Amino acid sequence: MKSTIYLLFIFLFNTVYGQNSLLKDSFNYEVKKVTGDLNKDKINDIVIVTQDTINDKSPYKLQIYFGQPNGELKLIITTVKAIEQQFPDGKEGYKTGNGFDGIAIKKGKFSISNQLLRGNFEHQFRFQNGNFELIGFSKVSSDGQGTITSIDFNLSTGLRIETRERYDTDKVLSRSKKKVVIRPLPKLQEFTPLENEWY
Repeated sequence: MKSTIYLLFIFLFNTVYGQNSLLKDSFNYEVKKVTGDLNKDKINDIVIVTQDTINDKSPYKLQIYFGQPNGELKLIITTVKAIEQQFPDGKEGYKTGNGFDGIAIKKGKFSISNQLLRGNFEHQFRFQNGNFELIGFSKVSSDGQGTITSIDFNLSTGLRIETRERYDTDKVLSRSKKKVVIRPLPKLQEFTPLENEWY
C-alpha cells in the first residue's frame, strides 16, 4: 500500500513539474528573425524573438546567436526582459498602449523598436567590450493636444537632446541639450526598457 501511494506521489509530482516546465519554456511562436554581422567577423549572426502563447501575459524571449566558421550557431544571449510583455496585467487586464514593433540589424548595430499609444521608441545596442551594450535611445511621443516631444540620447557620448514642438505648425516650443554620462553602459542581458527617466 505504501509503495502504491509513493508511486502515485512521484507520478503526480512529475506530471505537475513537467507541466510547469512546459509552461515556463513555451516560447513556441516565432515573431521575428533577422540576420546580419554583429561582431565584425564577416559571418552572419541571428537575432530571434519568440513569444509564449500560453502564458496569460504573453511574454517575449529575445535570443542572439553568433554564426560560426563551420556554419553552426552559438547562443550568446537569452533574455525575457528586453521586450515588454504583450499583456503586462494579463490578457483580461489593463492595456498600456505599448507594443513590440520589431528588431533590426543595421551597420553592426542591433535595435528593438516599440509602439506607444501616441508615438514610438527604440533602443540600439552594439557588441563591444564582450557584451551587447545600450548605445542609443530615441523616443517620439504626443500629448494628444498638438505637442510632440522627441528624445535622442546617445549613451556613448552622453549627449541627450529633447525637443518639444507643435505638429500642426512645426513651431519649436523648446529644445534642450544636456550631458548625461551613464557608465558602465547597460548590458542587454540586464536591460529592461523604460526602467528609468533616461532610457
